[in-house]
Amino acid sequence: MISARSAIAVFGSIGAAVLHDCSALLPTEFGTTAPYAPRSASAQRAASVAGARSITVSGVGTDGLTTAVVHSTKATPTGMIRTSTEIIELSGDLKGRVLYHVTTVLDTVRGTLVNTGDQVYSGTVAGSAPVMLHDDRFHFEVDLKTGQERGRVYLLDRIAGPNVRCTLDVVGTGLNAQGNPTFTYRGACTFAEGRP
Repeated sequence: MISARSAIAVFGSIGAAVLHDCSALLPTEFGTTAPYAPRSASAQRAASVAGARSITVSGVGTDGLTTAVVHSTKATPTGMIRTSTEIIELSGDLKGRVLYHVTTVLDTVRGTLVNTGDQVYSGTVAGSAPVMLHDDRFHFEVDLKTGQERGRVYLLDRIAGPNVRCTLDVVGTGLNAQGNPTFTYRGACTFAEGRP
């Protein structure tokens, strides 16, 4: 078990600021968390489109938590719910930015922080022409007991650019010197035309 102060130090991609904003709501110790949800069947089908070409992608990212715009914060019986907008920088095979509109749920009974909401990626995929992809299914979870951060991203709704879909697994790697969460990503992107 870890203290609330220790949880802030290992918090990562959900953001230490969320814990700071609701530190009075945190108990000294946390329980366990539910298991991570496996890849959905629809995401698996995305890679099997006729004539498509899938590639493995990987890279790193930084969540601009310190410049987040907080829209609301509401206390709940088990913690709090917060909505905010953040900018995420990606590098590696996906090079660009994500506009991240997130609902963060802190549950001190389960000892978890969970992020869901909407996000739009704008950038390139493996050197492709610029693309815009929407995701309203992402799920990130932090286990406050262990500090482990992981999640899944479903960039499946094309807004503009090449016809590509990406499913990514994300793992938190801590905070940078500015206090912004960092992470790695790895996954697959499928181009309908068979090329980046």
